[in-house]
Amino acid sequence: MFADLLVPSHDDMTKLHLFNPEHDIALAANLAHFTAPLAGRQLRADLAYLPALWADEDDYVLVEQVEQAQRGYESLRQLMNRPQAKFIHRHELSRLPIEQVEPWGWDAAVATDLHRWGISEDIMPSASLLEHYRQLSHRRTSARLLPSLRMEGTVGEAVECTTIEQVYACEQRWKKIVIKAPWSSSGRGVRFAIQEGWIRNIIERQGSVMVEPLYDREKDFGMEFEVDADGQVRYLGLSLFHTKNGAYIGNILATEEVKREMMARYVSLDLLDRVKQGIIEHAPLADYQGCFGVDMMIIKGEGECLLHPCVELNLRRTMGHVALSLTPRNEDEVKVMRIDFTDHYELHIDMLNR
Repeated sequence: MFADLLVPSHDDMTKLHLFNPEHDIALAANLAHFTAPLAGRQLRADLAYLPALWADEDDYVLVEQVEQAQRGYESLRQLMNRPQAKFIHRHELSRLPIEQVEPWGWDAAVATDLHRWGISEDIMPSASLLEHYRQLSHRRTSARLLPSLRMEGTVGEAVECTTIEQVYACEQRWKKIVIKAPWSSSGRGVRFAIQEGWIRNIIERQGSVMVEPLYDREKDFGMEFEVDADGQVRYLGLSLFHTKNGAYIGNILATEEVKREMMARYVSLDLLDRVKQGIIEHAPLADYQGCFGVDMMIIKGEGECLLHPCVELNLRRTMGHVALSLTPRNEDEVKVMRIDFTDHYELHIDMLNR
């Protein structure tokens, strides 16, 4: 449907990268002119250098403060033996030969800003394609993928509800439930009990809520992927991450083999591989191009752990992708990447005692 509108992707193209972590909130707001909350703006400013970790040598990385980005990136650059990055301010965009743009995630607000700063609409997704991406980012996409991933050793259900009565019916069926806004960020759009006012408000603004059984969580993790210009889904690696109250804290940095060994303590690697293949074959992402991640969790079962293979599908780059760009070369090295906040956000990497 949108094949003729896809942004071309060629390795030799000069790309512009930018970190817009407020993307999930922008999708919920659905405004071309959108101002993120202070925390989102500060996270974007403090960690603006992150795309330098995966940018090619001739690419540019858009930042607010070039010198601040250079300082933030330097220790990671040395750690990973990366080249110097080309950090630029938006005032420089109109004079640069940008042929492709790769934000953290595509939404109407970031496209509007980029066009205002001098990026041609010809190299960005059209308004209709941006709306298509937004609809794919709705939590119902996860619910549609989930049945294709259900097999022995897995759990997981999700229902889209458009009335408060349907939410109560789910509670009667499952007893303990999780209620989620279709578009939200970092746990803000999640409730663990029926709050009628909040639910009615979300349904009025976003059209529905997603309702799922509440499981006894043992461990969070995910799988990271990307979709190329030909629509082929490619697996990139496991993401072993930690959250607190729904908010991201940090990731394990280790080789894929070491991460698989860690996960084998909970579920069989054969099950993980079959789920991975199921996502590659069945992810309902027609006309999408770029990175995405699937959040999963290990559930405490009776005598053995079970796998929830699709808690959430994030149609954007994720902190798991950042962690993959920092993968140690040595299998004996296992580290922790975390984001700390005092008066500003900082990314730290520490050795993990195994």
